[in-house]
Amino acid sequence: MLHFENKSKYNVYDLQKLIKMLRSPQGCPWDREQTHESIRRNFLEEACEAVEAIDERSPEHLCEELGDVLTQVIFHADIEQDAGRFDLDDVADMCIRKLISRHPHVFGDANARTTDEVLDNWDAIKRVEKHQQTVADSVNAVAKTLPALWRAEKIQKKAGKAGFDWPDCEMSMDKLCEEMTELSDAVNGEGSIEEELGDLLFSAVNLARHAGIDPEYALHKACDKFSVRFEAVEKAVNDRGGDMQNMSPEELMQLWKSVKKAE
Repeated sequence: MLHFENKSKYNVYDLQKLIKMLRSPQGCPWDREQTHESIRRNFLEEACEAVEAIDERSPEHLCEELGDVLTQVIFHADIEQDAGRFDLDDVADMCIRKLISRHPHVFGDANARTTDEVLDNWDAIKRVEKHQQTVADSVNAVAKTLPALWRAEKIQKKAGKAGFDWPDCEMSMDKLCEEMTELSDAVNGEGSIEEELGDLLFSAVNLARHAGIDPEYALHKACDKFSVRFEAVEKAVNDRGGDMQNMSPEELMQLWKSVKKAE
């Protein structure tokens, strides 16, 4: 049995030591077997849970979830240290150098008096660092693992900086209606439903961007609203001693409208 020092308060170095112990031959079999790929999803889930804590405005929950994210960072770094490629100090070194490089208005002679100027400098420096010679290079560099709505938004922003963009919400709405018509044609057998639905969603993101709305957050709110309304519809059916599966779509829609009206 391994012994870990009992302290009144631990720090990040203790966490690093603990993970190394867990991954040691004398530690935990599960921890030893993990790879970057096997805990890839864990990393994503922990990050999402940290975001949920932010939305809850709960410092206590956020502290806990940031700890889980930090554990993932240290765990991945420890895997690489065992492989002899890099360690946590190398991660910190690269991060610090990047932050200094991308803040020339703080650590250099560049001028940036507004947030927009800071972001413009950041993007320009990033393109040089990533050897992105064209706008298309920066568009193609947007992470494919991002949620699709955020990926679409980020791609559109980059293209928009090159002037490839609708000027306002009105024209974005026109494009959205055009895509809706094309989707309707596809449903009627004149094209690919998948392709046209993708175009419609992409256009919806464009409209959200021009309206200053986070499309991912807007969809989450729509999901929450649907869940509340569905629960109310189900309760109304149960209160009547009914069964949703035995009701017609028209009957259920009528209940839905009643729930919506009562809000």
